[in-house]
Amino acid sequence: MPRSRIRHAAVTVLPAALMLSLSLAGCSGSGSGDDGTVRFGYIGDYNGASLLAIAEKQGLWKKAGLSAKLSPFNNGPVQIQALMAGDLDYGYIGPGAMWLPASGKSKVIAVDTLTYADRVIGRPGLKSMKDLKGKRVGVPEGTSGDMILNIALEKAGMTTKDIDKVNMDPSTIVSAFSSGKIDGAGFFYPAIDTIKKKVPGLQEIASTKDTKDAFPTAFVAGNKVSEDKNTKVIKVLQQANDWRQEHPDETIALTAEMLDVTEAQARADASHVVTLSTEDLIAKTKSGEVDTWLKKLGDFFVRNKQLDDNPAPGDYYAGDLYTEASGK
Repeated sequence: MPRSRIRHAAVTVLPAALMLSLSLAGCSGSGSGDDGTVRFGYIGDYNGASLLAIAEKQGLWKKAGLSAKLSPFNNGPVQIQALMAGDLDYGYIGPGAMWLPASGKSKVIAVDTLTYADRVIGRPGLKSMKDLKGKRVGVPEGTSGDMILNIALEKAGMTTKDIDKVNMDPSTIVSAFSSGKIDGAGFFYPAIDTIKKKVPGLQEIASTKDTKDAFPTAFVAGNKVSEDKNTKVIKVLQQANDWRQEHPDETIALTAEMLDVTEAQARADASHVVTLSTEDLIAKTKSGEVDTWLKKLGDFFVRNKQLDDNPAPGDYYAGDLYTEASGK
């Protein structure tokens, strides 16, 4: 893949206190001014990477007068920390991190997909949430893994007090579950596929697929990024989004190339995703359906004490800007 307009900065996931005090490698300083550089965080999966892979291959950044500098992350909350520290301009989050823009820490500039990749998993023989009572359960705090764990506990009439909840980063969950150091996890695909290879008989105890709710993923912007730059970036994402809708197989190939995984792995990851055309996203924004998705997530975050109250989605979702950027 050509790299002339897109640069990848390797990022280590640091503790929160360090993330707030240190600049990301290759991302700090004047890189975000008005020079057309876009510092963009992403997660290395189909949701987080596919539009960025398309934007590069199709030359969309260059056409918009921008150049993209990409930094991979393990999860959404760490990207929000980087946005707040001024080390990123944009990032990607799953539904489990949507409480962060809702609390004013960033702005949602575009919905990406609806995802159903989140699971509560258990070791062989642990088949229900009741089986996890008193067990060690790993979770990346504040992520979609945390979200599905709380949803499943709520449905089972349990709380986090009924389990031994252990906050871990995603890579640690893979090793800890595989070695038997934890009994369960609130986690997500494609990382679960890695665990399955090491733990035959792994149980999927709960899934976002089992609910009737929508779980939107999204691209977020730092609060200090200009509206002009946001508009340009939204247009790039919309163009890439429509190309993805029209070219699903090619998108899987491009994503696999960007993430250095096989096409079979990228296709399996994409199987947990529902993509929506830009026209459909605009219609759902205008009708209030996107607001309904976000409002329902907000209610959940309030119940789980991640938010004190549930703000109006318009306070943090730039739906008007998304609609105007399309020119439709």
